Amino acid sequence: MPHASVPPKSRANARRMRKVLTEAELKLWNELRAHRLMGLSFRRQLPIAGYIADFACPARKLIIELDGSQHGEDSGATYDAIRTAHLEKLGWTILRFWNDDVLKDIDNVCLHIVTTVEEPRP
Repeated sequence: MPHASVPPKSRANARRMRKVLTEAELKLWNELRAHRLMGLSFRRQLPIAGYIADFACPARKLIIELDGSQHGEDSGATYDAIRTAHLEKLGWTILRFWNDDVLKDIDNVCLHIVTTVEEPRP
């Protein structure tokens, strides 16, 4: 995948976010890291098109976002919809999970990711 230039501020934010994972991010990262899920290579806190994706698999153009309660508020939901639409126009598939789902049902979260990866792309 060709690299796009990333503004220094975005790069610094992504680096900072990699060092301070939420409990849900850590739990999912332990399932995704080191090619543990279907041999897929995921990266965390990856800058993409002016945004920072929680987890991304560039080879499959798959982004996984974990959402806390702030994403349920109107302003958070609106921002998420705009962001999702922009990334989908660039060919990315975005999966969103609530933090609570990851913490309480990691197996089904991983199953949903695997199912999405196995689906044929249009």
